Amino acid sequence: MKKLVLILGFLVISLSASAQEQTEVKRNDLKGPAFKNYQSWLHNAVPTKIYTVNNKKTLQGPEYKNQQVGKETYAKEDLVLVETSGSKRQKLTGPAYKNYGPWSK
Repeated sequence: MKKLVLILGFLVISLSASAQEQTEVKRNDLKGPAFKNYQSWLHNAVPTKIYTVNNKKTLQGPEYKNQQVGKETYAKEDLVLVETSGSKRQKLTGPAYKNYGPWSK
């Protein structure tokens, strides 16, 4: 009986101590002024890799209607990494950014 009480006491203390650990703050967790004043450049963001399928099947008729979306599996050689890069406008500042238009290419 003493062992059971000691084990339960240890569990209660350990759970309460672990509940108060500081977790990493994500922007989705913030609300109110903390969300409004969030400074993204102070936090490291990991860029995500985007893949697309190189050769998709073109279905027609009942095959297209009855396809199971999200159930397809593709081999690694079918996936192609999409390269994303910023535009020329993102590098501009001041009046050059303000006066940039589609004709400025």
